Amino acid sequence: MTVAGRVTRLREEFDRSFAEPARVLECGTVELLAVSAGDRPYALRLAEASGVHPDRPVTPLPTSVRGLLGVAGFAGAVVPVYDLAALLGHPVPRRPRWLLLAQGTPPLALAFHELDRHLRVPFADVVDGFDGGGQDGCLHEMVRLPDGHRPIVDVPAVRELVHRLAGHRPVPEEVR
Repeated sequence: MTVAGRVTRLREEFDRSFAEPARVLECGTVELLAVSAGDRPYALRLAEASGVHPDRPVTPLPTSVRGLLGVAGFAGAVVPVYDLAALLGHPVPRRPRWLLLAQGTPPLALAFHELDRHLRVPFADVVDGFDGGGQDGCLHEMVRLPDGHRPIVDVPAVRELVHRLAGHRPVPEEVR
């Protein structure tokens, strides 16, 4: 096929994609990222993330705040980066490679060591009421997987933990 023929075919496929209905996720499923933080397996809800970035430079900051690695740039914004393993109370064996930019405001990035895989699991495989064993209220659910169970990190709860560690006072609901 010639280059002109390929261009025409790609243009037609592109135009046709707007005429087709949007792809909808299967009802009754949840999308997760299987990750490792401090050599421990976890899952993160994909809906609580606005991006995942490997090898993003992090500028260290002098601080005594637990888990604060420093700041990184995302689309012109300077964002604090926290080590997820440290926040969950685990030893940090090495510098994390991956950054998850969390949904919500103010901006927040969570660093973790390994991105294992993307998961789409039935809601029935997510177990509520998981006792995270003292992880500052950041683990409430677990996902059952064929290769073992993984606690699901509650990113909004991690955001609240970060605010407490940084000494911020909670913002009243009516002000938000």
